Amino acid sequence: MKVEHNSKTVVFKKAIDENDALQIIEAKKTGAFRTMLQRPKKQDVHMHSLKLYYECLLVVSGKYVADYYRMATHTISVDSNVKEAVLGDAVFPVQKKSAFKRAFVGKRGKNKIDLKVEEHVYVEEEAKIVFDHDGQETQIPFKVDSKIIENYPKRILSKNKEFVRQSELTHEEATSRLQEHLKKSLASEVRGITEEFSLDKITEMYVPIFEARLVGPKKKVAIMRLDAVKKKIL
Repeated sequence: MKVEHNSKTVVFKKAIDENDALQIIEAKKTGAFRTMLQRPKKQDVHMHSLKLYYECLLVVSGKYVADYYRMATHTISVDSNVKEAVLGDAVFPVQKKSAFKRAFVGKRGKNKIDLKVEEHVYVEEEAKIVFDHDGQETQIPFKVDSKIIENYPKRILSKNKEFVRQSELTHEEATSRLQEHLKKSLASEVRGITEEFSLDKITEMYVPIFEARLVGPKKKVAIMRLDAVKKKIL
């Protein structure tokens, strides 16, 4: 499906610089090599490299509207002496009671009738989905406001283009995933359907991530990632 849209680019500000990142990773580095039996000493783990990446969160929002007819069954209660219900040309018998139910409620218990009808349904759903740069659904890990957003996002991405990790999803693929999400409640057997999907907006949000390559005992290698906005190890 080809979707025309305008996208917005957002880059989040770093709350820490490289020196801060080095200190945080230095304090936490042995955790990447910890096992159930032991934890290596700090001097046994060294940092091979530290790089800053900008990873894309792809945010898509839209609206789905549908009008259709579907078959449904509605169960009603009737008096115990009612044997069937007549609706137009259709006749609906009462449900048969099990021996246990007859013994439990006796003759006075209400009868049940299943009315098979066709419903005219109108659906209007809106949603927003966030995808990480691997194309998996996720959440924006912090509250977004102007204080943590760079003023010139495209300039920053251009300056650091070798370290920008784009989303694995195209805009069209992300939009299709959103449409599928909005249509998930649609009944499988419907008729006379008219439907419309409208894309609200697509936003590319780039999160600064410090990534450290660590070498531990027996030359084992581990990658430690640090969210430069929240200042937290991922």
